[in-house]
This record gives sequence, structure tokens and C-alpha cells, in this order.
Amino acid sequence: MDKINLHDKTFRTFIPNEKIEEAIDRVACRLNADYKGGEDIPVIICTLNGAIMFTAELMKRLEFDCELVSMKLSSYSGTRSTGKVRQVMGLTGDISGRRVIIVEDIVDTGNTIVDLMNIVKEKGAKDCRICTMLLKPEVYSKDVKLDYVAMEIPNRFIVGFGLDYNELGRNYKDIYVLDE
Repeated sequence: MDKINLHDKTFRTFIPNEKIEEAIDRVACRLNADYKGGEDIPVIICTLNGAIMFTAELMKRLEFDCELVSMKLSSYSGTRSTGKVRQVMGLTGDISGRRVIIVEDIVDTGNTIVDLMNIVKEKGAKDCRICTMLLKPEVYSKDVKLDYVAMEIPNRFIVGFGLDYNELGRNYKDIYVLDE
């Protein structure tokens, strides 16, 4: 589909699924190089709901044992970040003393990442790395290092492959950009 309509907005194809899959392959390769053969089992934190598809595709490619926990934070209303991050659902498992890989769908301002890092530290993780499917480098201004970035994109509003516009659009295999 070249265009999709969600609520009151139209979106056009921006990143086809093949490109997304290639980017996930590259990130998984790097994760495998860093974690395969480790003596402990790392914990992957899937940030709900947006990172579900990315996390699922990533995990299929991992060649090391890992545990999966989830957490839900929210900072968006419509097409804009509210600037305030709220915890909708806490961690679904214990991460104290563990190596953690936070898996995010998208990092833009970085407010969510800063909050996530603080939560992970408070919960006693031994080490924490961040893996994101998408990064908007022109608006990311935090000091938190992003260890694994699948793709960089311009500061545009997108949906698909887990990303939504007021809860619609997550199910599309391609990523779409707001057609302005």
C-alpha cells in the first residue's frame, strides 16, 4: 500500500519492510557478537506497545539465551510528544544484578530513554545497553549512549511496524510518514 488513512490523517510509505528487516539483521549481528558465549543470560526489556514488533523480529535472530520482560511508558498524545514520560506498567520481571538490553521502537527527544535508564538503575541492573529500531538524531540531545541503532531518520511523524497514531497503525509491516 502506498498510502494509508488513520483517524484524520493520511500517511505514505516511508521505509519498506525489506529495509527494516535488513537493519534488524545488522543490529542482531552486533548483539550476537557482544552477547553470544556470555556466562550469564541477559534480560531484554521490551518497551510496550511500540517495540513489540521490533523486539519479536530481533529475538528471532539472536543466537544467545535471553529472558524477556516488558514495561510500558507513555509520552505521546496524537502526533506530538508531551515532554512528560509516565509509567503505565512497571517491569514484569526482576533485573537486579543482571545485564539488560532495553529495546525501543524509536528515540527522538530521549526523555523516555533517560527515564528508562533511571528505572533500570533503581532496579539494580548490573549493566544496561540500549537498542533502538529508529533514531531521530536531529532532536536527540541527551547524554545517554545508544549502543545499537538500526536506522536514523529525519524528525518526521511515522507509523507502522509497531508505531502508532492514537493506537492505530502498529500492525503495518512497512513504516509510513505523515503525508503533508
